[in-house]
Amino acid sequence: MRLAYYPGCTMKTDAKNFDESTYSAAEALGIELLEPTRWNCCGTVHALAKDNVMNYLAPIRNLIRVEQMNEAELVDDKRVVTQCAMCYNTLKRANADAKADPDKMGKIRDFMEKEPNYQGSVNVVHMLELIKGLGWDEVKSKVVKPLDGLKVFPYYGCLLLRPREYGIDDPDHPTVMEDLFEALGAEVVDNPYKAKCCGAYHAVHLKEVAADLSYRILRQAQEAGADIIVTACPLCQFNLGDRQNEIKKHQREFEGIPVVYYTQLMALAFGKEGTGFEQNIPDPVPVLEEKGLL
Repeated sequence: MRLAYYPGCTMKTDAKNFDESTYSAAEALGIELLEPTRWNCCGTVHALAKDNVMNYLAPIRNLIRVEQMNEAELVDDKRVVTQCAMCYNTLKRANADAKADPDKMGKIRDFMEKEPNYQGSVNVVHMLELIKGLGWDEVKSKVVKPLDGLKVFPYYGCLLLRPREYGIDDPDHPTVMEDLFEALGAEVVDNPYKAKCCGAYHAVHLKEVAADLSYRILRQAQEAGADIIVTACPLCQFNLGDRQNEIKKHQREFEGIPVVYYTQLMALAFGKEGTGFEQNIPDPVPVLEEKGLL
């Protein structure tokens, strides 16, 4: 299966471990991910103002690249796979809004007069949706190193689930990551904080707010008995993982807990080398070694 894959900027910089493990996990599942040539930043945040057109140019230009890949028969269909939750949310909503509003689509085409007209044929999907579509039995069949004894807390955050009409799962009771990790042999630790905001939008101007929101999620995961937290969002990874040293300065009793991307554990369970654990903060290797998984 050859599919267009939009990585986004963070996957090539601060989240290289997410990108690397994505390719490893996809290869094990028989999926060939192909990046569009000349892809650009997705724009990062979806435009909320109804009369905003400029913020649609970046995401729509990327979707034009996917249509071009399909026309050149480089991929098997008109889906584009994303991983970063922010990229998924931005591309998904921009695509839907532009296709639903002919006037907006016309303005977008006028602005990008040197680009081919976007035909609105692309379907934006998240990697988790793609994996679910393959079936959990298919995932199980690829496991060579079951994640036995590892207690995993799936953390979704905001942008994979909201707004409801664009989310990959039920925003109140998501289960796709739980199903995935059960297929990989892990023990899933569930709690109501799995879809709470980590404070990513406040990470620059209100660091203390982001740290407090992140700490609540981390504390709940620990109290529930989790060994490791799993996410699908680089912003969540930063707030829950990289920010832990900052959190420890204010929460002296907090000892820390590893945070990884879901594809890293997939690659591990599939016996692939491209896990990228050495890039994670805090280091997940001691926990994985203790469980006999490394």
